Amino acid sequence: MTAKVTVFKPYPFTIGQKIYIDGGRRNGDWEVIGISDNKVRLRCPVSGREFEWNRFCYFVEEK
Repeated sequence: MTAKVTVFKPYPFTIGQKIYIDGGRRNGDWEVIGISDNKVRLRCPVSGREFEWNRFCYFVEEK
């Protein structure tokens, strides 16, 4: 029997990149301002607030 497997890959962020997160508590527009092996630092372009989270995003589509 062959099983279906869904594969996810961490997105290779670049500093200065503008991203949009669709859904969840991080929903909205962000700018990537820092990257490490385990963390990504994002800034909200509206409020200017900055957050550092474990790397969590996966590429879905580019518009």
